[in-house]
Amino acid sequence: MSATSPHAATQPLTMSGAEVVLRALKDQGVEVIFGYPGGAVLPIYDAIFQQNAIRHILVRHEQAAVHAAEGYARSTGKVGCVLVTSGPGATNAVTGLLDALMDSIPLVCLTGQVPTHLIGNDAFQEADTTGITRPATKHNYLVKRSEDVARVVHEAFHVARSGRPGPVVIDLPKDILINKAPYVEAPPATQPHRSYRPVTTPDMAQIRKAVALMKQAERPVIYAGGGVINSGPEASRLLGDFARLTGFPVTNTLMGLGAFPSQDPQFLGMLGMHGTYEANLVMHGCDVMLNMGARFDDRVTGKLSHFAPTAKKIHADIDPSSINKNVKVDVPIVGDAGQILAAMIQVWKEDSQPPMREALSAWWRQIDEWRGKNCLQYVQQGKIIKPQHAVKRLYEITRESGRETFITTEVGQHQMWAAQYFGFEKPNRWMTSGGLGTMGYGLPAAMGVQIAHPDALVIDIAGEASILMNIQEMATLCQYRLPVKVFILNNEYMGMVRQWQELLHGGRYSESYSAALPDFVKLAESFHGVGLRATEESQLDDVIREMLATDRPVIADICVAKDENCFPMIPSGAAHNEMILGPGQEGGVAGVTDEGKVLV
Repeated sequence: MSATSPHAATQPLTMSGAEVVLRALKDQGVEVIFGYPGGAVLPIYDAIFQQNAIRHILVRHEQAAVHAAEGYARSTGKVGCVLVTSGPGATNAVTGLLDALMDSIPLVCLTGQVPTHLIGNDAFQEADTTGITRPATKHNYLVKRSEDVARVVHEAFHVARSGRPGPVVIDLPKDILINKAPYVEAPPATQPHRSYRPVTTPDMAQIRKAVALMKQAERPVIYAGGGVINSGPEASRLLGDFARLTGFPVTNTLMGLGAFPSQDPQFLGMLGMHGTYEANLVMHGCDVMLNMGARFDDRVTGKLSHFAPTAKKIHADIDPSSINKNVKVDVPIVGDAGQILAAMIQVWKEDSQPPMREALSAWWRQIDEWRGKNCLQYVQQGKIIKPQHAVKRLYEITRESGRETFITTEVGQHQMWAAQYFGFEKPNRWMTSGGLGTMGYGLPAAMGVQIAHPDALVIDIAGEASILMNIQEMATLCQYRLPVKVFILNNEYMGMVRQWQELLHGGRYSESYSAALPDFVKLAESFHGVGLRATEESQLDDVIREMLATDRPVIADICVAKDENCFPMIPSGAAHNEMILGPGQEGGVAGVTDEGKVLV
């Protein structure tokens, strides 16, 4: 058919499969890919070389590529994009994919694969990527026809961002990337997908049931999780509006921090294993609980048979499979958190039934008594730096600076201290590995955040053990001049392991001491970054200020007390009213009975 044929304009544009991939990524709004090349994906890298629309960030390990894309996605609300090769490239990405699945982070990961005629022959760098990643992804694809490439890429982005967000893998055989393929435009956003149509609009009958229950509540609580943040900034604003409208106390999960301002007087702090005294006792003693976008994780619920034993439970979640999975609830609501909150506000205002104001005032008086415990109080004295003090001073000094600040963490005691002592007033400023608890998450996640927000202050609050899991990414930071700050609380132990060994295993510290640690100052310098150290309290503020003022990647080695434990703590298998507030102290005995009666 000639180029001048009247039918030529309707013919799809034909190019290599690799070029189709990049064209589809560009049309999906991708600006950055985090990746690492290898033989099976060289056609895509060749296509990347010949265009300027999409930026590629060369990481030093495929796991780090996924964590970086997670940080990018969580701080922007966009879908993160990853590119890795076949075999070990794909298997190295699995930890990051599972991390994203458990924390509901939207990602599309492109993996290379051996040519289609070699699949199943144990070819060089072959792995059953779709089989391996099936339990670690929301969905995955093995593309076997070049004409399917564009459609699959567009569909993958729709699946990743719609409903409960999550990671999607596209496995691309090398011959599919080399062969010619037609380019097909993405369907209009208003056009429903033929098979994947998650429910986002709530059932108004369920909304009315929930509001009627809340209007009768004497001891209510709003328990908000990462689903509020995933819904977008408007959902967090609506959460604040609803809290002020009702006068209810609010607590956040680890993943939900920032969905409700930490300085708001209605905020109880984080709940769960290392949550505050007041948040956990409110959860135990409440009579009506609104779970907004959380999944009743075991670190939040504690002992299930004793979890909020007298409460009527409302569970609002976009994922219907999460409802009644861990905790049986009284009013299930399926939908997007923002839409649910908007509907609740509307119905609350329309409902003429007055709330239980007198009972709510008594509830707040009880909450204030629990707050009087000041469960996060610590004593900083002498030269040795308390880790709590290090995080609190970091928070206070960054607030003084007035800069837009994003925090990532590794996993362990430092993660919990960061959650307890670093306040978040806005959503999308806190990036941590919640469900999977992945050591090595924080540094590459900070890299992704810094790429997305080049003028912002990005700090990875780390432990000396976790940071070594992906320390090679210091090279990526320096190559791309990303001024990420690594703030290590160095107690020379795998701190949370040591704490559990002390409290639960008779002080038998089996393999939890980090012997032969590197000199982190010299390590930073070897990567062409800046290394700083504070060994006593009098040096702490100066080191923090120098770290913030340095426009280069920094590792700040903060040498803290080696034997400090993270409290409050709900021991494994215990209930919310069985907290340990400190050595030898159990907070629940003066709080709430299992029957929900308040003990004053």
